[in-house]
Amino acid sequence: MELINTHCHSRYCGHGEGEVAAYADAAAAAGITTLAFTEHYPLSSAFDPDAYLSVPKADMRAYEQAVLDARATHDDMEILLGIELDYLADTDDRDLAAANLERFDLILGSVHFVDRWPFDDPAQRGVWEEPGAPERIWSRYAELWCEAASDPSLPFDVMSHPDLPKKFAFYPQFPLDALYQRMAEAAAAGGRMIEVNTSGTYYACKEMFPAPQLLRAFCRAGVPCTVGTDAHTPAHVARDIERAYALMRDAGYRQVTVATLGGDRRVLALD
Repeated sequence: MELINTHCHSRYCGHGEGEVAAYADAAAAAGITTLAFTEHYPLSSAFDPDAYLSVPKADMRAYEQAVLDARATHDDMEILLGIELDYLADTDDRDLAAANLERFDLILGSVHFVDRWPFDDPAQRGVWEEPGAPERIWSRYAELWCEAASDPSLPFDVMSHPDLPKKFAFYPQFPLDALYQRMAEAAAAGGRMIEVNTSGTYYACKEMFPAPQLLRAFCRAGVPCTVGTDAHTPAHVARDIERAYALMRDAGYRQVTVATLGGDRRVLALD
């Protein structure tokens, strides 16, 4: 079966490493047929004062050219120029006019901030240990995520790592079933895809994003699913893709949806 990865980063963001060309070479060696580079779209200094979370605005053109160069070098692999775009709700201070985004083949939507606070930043982990913090953070995260997923006017193609709050393995006391159902309904209402993101296995939660129960909810709601490794180093560009396919099968999916150049989609049967 084809291997596809629709989520990876590079040295252009402050917490990635390796050149775009090295990712493309590693993907080709692994037999990947579709590779999407989805670098973190620039955040303002109010959200990213150290240029650690996203690509500096001045470097975006260089990033884009590097992806186009990799595409020209690997004509046997479909290489997409994409971004990962944070949903910041009414705190967003960027110009996200369609004209600024139309050059991208794929836009991943993600929620890394809860009311301006970067809840998945390892430097912020201690906040999670405060009384009532997991309940408060999970609830607000789900509210923001559902806003982003359900609004068809927003530019997101895929909603990334849907249950990111589990990263540090802190969970609320309340059952997650109702929250998962709301998320599935929101993604379906907005016509979004979601991804199985293999990176979760290597965090404290020790399971892929999303959890099996949430993935089953997405499947029941008819939400298409793709796969991304969320690689931040070339060595991880193909990590656990086949395991992600197995997770999808177990959740009831019978096909993987793959973004293509120009914004279309194709499907691969899960054998």
